[in-house]
Amino acid sequence: MGVLYYKVLMEASHAATYSAFVSEGGARLRRAFIAAYGPEVGAEATSDALAYAWEHWERVSSMDNPTGYLYRVGQSKARRYRRRPKRLPEVESVAHPWVEPALPGALEKLSERQRQAILLCHGYGWTLVEAAEVLGVGASTVQRHIDRGMDKLRKRLGVTDV
Repeated sequence: MGVLYYKVLMEASHAATYSAFVSEGGARLRRAFIAAYGPEVGAEATSDALAYAWEHWERVSSMDNPTGYLYRVGQSKARRYRRRPKRLPEVESVAHPWVEPALPGALEKLSERQRQAILLCHGYGWTLVEAAEVLGVGASTVQRHIDRGMDKLRKRLGVTDV
């Protein structure tokens, strides 16, 4: 009975730590994948990465950066969905008058890294360090992607320096 009791406790602990991780890290992963691949593929990549995390939770939970690792796992899993065209959701100008209607199309024309950096930092309010951790690059690289991407967005949208 002692071994069975221990096993039940370990499974409960496993589920509790995984659940806590999903509450925080799952939302971060979803946002990163949507920024990279659009809503449909982003949701699939998030599901695949979190399923992998559950199956390998003992190893994943002991990592220094499990979110970054699972982002790489999700990128690999997303390859099968990449054939679908990436489309960011259309913006209804009546529902959101503060959003430029041409913004989704302009964002789609950026490189994947520029789009990710801009959406994570400007769209979701992440810090450079948070975005860098998930993307597996340095904060200065994230800033460089933001700077270059914002320059391209300004040109495409006809925005002059403010």
